Amino acid sequence: MKAAIMEGINGKIHSTNIQDPEPADDEIVIRQNLTGICYRDLLTHDGFFPRAKFPIVPGHEVSGIVAKTGKSVKKIKVGDRVASLIYIPCGKCEYCRSGRENLCPNKQTLGETVQGSYADMVKVPERCVVRVPPAVPEELATISACVTGMVYHALSVSGQILPGENVLVTGAGGGVGVHAVQVAKALGATVFAYTSSKWKAEKLQEIGVDHVLLSDEFDREVKSFPGGGIDLALDTVGLPTFSRSLRSLKFGGRLVVIGNVQPVPVELPLGLIILKGNRVEGSISSTREDMKKALQLSAKGSIKPVIADKVDLDHIEDAYSMMKEKRNLGRVLIELKR
Repeated sequence: MKAAIMEGINGKIHSTNIQDPEPADDEIVIRQNLTGICYRDLLTHDGFFPRAKFPIVPGHEVSGIVAKTGKSVKKIKVGDRVASLIYIPCGKCEYCRSGRENLCPNKQTLGETVQGSYADMVKVPERCVVRVPPAVPEELATISACVTGMVYHALSVSGQILPGENVLVTGAGGGVGVHAVQVAKALGATVFAYTSSKWKAEKLQEIGVDHVLLSDEFDREVKSFPGGGIDLALDTVGLPTFSRSLRSLKFGGRLVVIGNVQPVPVELPLGLIILKGNRVEGSISSTREDMKKALQLSAKGSIKPVIADKVDLDHIEDAYSMMKEKRNLGRVLIELKR
């Protein structure tokens, strides 16, 4: 099969032919048409994930049709349409047993410690996958773990979102943010979208954002938020937006962080957090249950795919440049042509 190989930290990414995967007893092999490019892939390439094993097939956004199954696979069969978690949980620890497999301390991550998704076919254990409803567009199936499922977990499980609340999404024009605003709307929120790119504002309004905030007007606008501020801020960026996200919160507001594009420490004003009774929480990835909920929203049409571009395996480095320079509105996907 054809796949892309990342040779090492800051190394070249090139396409090549490698051996088709064969499933172990508990594994399935998924044939893909699309896979996504996550900013985490760029950080892996830049050396910010020291557990990464090189050379490796990068990527972790997996969906497609089951091509092969191992002999102990019981619930999934060849021909099923499925999507996978971005990691392989151990299935045995307290977190896995309680349905919080995203916190599994023993998990292996696709594209970092095991071979990833930049390939025609990917193998994962049966316990990693969920069935994809027929009405879900292929693009949304592909991003159902790393984007829409992750956002659902951050908003609903970590952030405990309530209908009618003011929700701020930073990096709203990016591949995560542009879908996060839709998930928040589907969950009944009034959505404030923060973007540093003026040209993305019109598109954000088209997909139903209630208020678009640009960098040069954020501080002025935040003072006039109805209800005294933001109930729940979802920060998809990290350092560049963290302070503004925190200071936008009303008394008792919550900040959930899911992005960290510049892996350096941020300033944490403890006095502000204490005096306003704010909560700051990190949220990691998604569970299979989160994926199911996100796929249900996608099947109902509550979430629409916003795709900036589709590239082939020979143009991945161009896509990385596009994302670093913030030239993409929405997710960038890899089209796997056979």
